Amino acid sequence: MMVQSIEKTLTLNEFLQLPETKPASEYIDGKIFQKPMPQGKHSIIQGELVPAINFIVKPKKIARAFPELRCTFGGRSLVPDIAVFVWNRIPREASGEVDNTFLTYPDWTIEILSPAQNQTKVTKNILHCLKFGTQMGWLIDPGERTIFVYRQTQQIEVFDQLDMLISVPSFAGDLQLTVGELFGWLLE
Repeated sequence: MMVQSIEKTLTLNEFLQLPETKPASEYIDGKIFQKPMPQGKHSIIQGELVPAINFIVKPKKIARAFPELRCTFGGRSLVPDIAVFVWNRIPREASGEVDNTFLTYPDWTIEILSPAQNQTKVTKNILHCLKFGTQMGWLIDPGERTIFVYRQTQQIEVFDQLDMLISVPSFAGDLQLTVGELFGWLLE
């Protein structure tokens, strides 16, 4: 007799009722995927990039970068390594405080590839964000010292030379960051 396994798929609402996991889990196509635990290079880049972005965009209330923020939209619930929201799109409570729940896409999504992470899955998450309105996605690959920049309906840009200035969304145009500076954080 053959035993069949029955895999129950959850709805998005059922997933959102589950307790949060460490590291975070994402909901994609009815399935739950737990992100890999960040390692050293990932943690350094994420830890340096969030304040670098916020230093440029936050004082003028242009935008704000959030680390590991759950964004639920388009039938998925994703947790980009860094989600950047234009200031007037940050969900807020009636009091003006930032809301806990972000039921929308980020304006800029940034993923930092971990050694055990599937690049295809991460790329699909970036493309999902772009499909629903995200202006730009970065996929940072520390192992290859490369940043892939994705935009809606444009060819992917590859940044792999130390002196290359990495493309940023227009709202963050004052952020001047080279490949060498970004990966130089790993030497500190």
